[in-house]
Amino acid sequence: MIQKDVIIIGGGPIGIACGLEAKKKGLDFLIIEKGPVVNSLFNYPMNMQFFSSSEKLEIDNIPFISKEAKPRRNEALEYYRRIVTSNNLDINLFEEVTSVEKQKENTFIVKTSKDEYKATYVIVSTGFYDIPNTINTPGEDLPKVAHYYKDPHFYAMQNLAVIGASNSAVDAALECYRKGANVTMIVRGPEIGPRVKYWVKPDIENRIKEGSIKAYFNTTVKQFTEKTLILDTPEGEKTIENDFVLALTGYKPNFDFLKKIGVRLSEDGKFYPQYNEETMETNIENLYLAGVICGGRDTHLWFIENSRIHAKLILENILSKEV
Repeated sequence: MIQKDVIIIGGGPIGIACGLEAKKKGLDFLIIEKGPVVNSLFNYPMNMQFFSSSEKLEIDNIPFISKEAKPRRNEALEYYRRIVTSNNLDINLFEEVTSVEKQKENTFIVKTSKDEYKATYVIVSTGFYDIPNTINTPGEDLPKVAHYYKDPHFYAMQNLAVIGASNSAVDAALECYRKGANVTMIVRGPEIGPRVKYWVKPDIENRIKEGSIKAYFNTTVKQFTEKTLILDTPEGEKTIENDFVLALTGYKPNFDFLKKIGVRLSEDGKFYPQYNEETMETNIENLYLAGVICGGRDTHLWFIENSRIHAKLILENILSKEV
């Protein structure tokens, strides 16, 4: 069994930030990531542009230089990968953590798809992008329905429905429309989401206004079929022709994993995890949370820009215990 001072679960930007802090503090650490470096960012749409400017995505004051004020996915992948390699951070990729068990001697046994580890401290920084929010509608399991969007070329000259009105849904609708898809947006609420990027929102609203993109507001999907969608609109049931669906209705953290390792969650449906805001330590001694996972279902509360500080809070607390 491999022994470490600190095991960091998740190799995203905040997990990497925790690794940098652990290295500066002289602790023997290991980052375990179930996919490639910054797996969630890798799975973002090919042409995605961040809402934050590059300096707000920086970690450990390492400069992030981008061609535009707001960097794109490929630039972020390059930035975070170079931080890992140039700082020789100890990271295991394509290795999934399956369990974390607290021992009587106040240590943890961390089991993965490849090995077992013993650690004094564990940091969970697993993000939220791995589990989509499903709409639980008949036909949602059809091959034409996807909860992730990658490249607009795939949908050229097809009848594409985009479900949702957030940044991801709006970006997909605009990109696919400009690559020749016949795009229809299906929005549960009365308008495009208020948190859509301010430089994109007028674009989608104008495309809808001019009829280039069809939009059904206050509408839900009653059923997916091979060639159609059956909608529940304010005017009653409506059937539209359809080849593909992008159900971009958001994502959620792995709450089952948190429950399994013993982290307490709120019972109000938001599933806020219990932790000390000054140290990020959970109800389990020496087990910490970092990043977006701290917000429960409200995944907009924490992001790279405002959760970078978690790394310092956690490692300062760990060092105080070591001293």
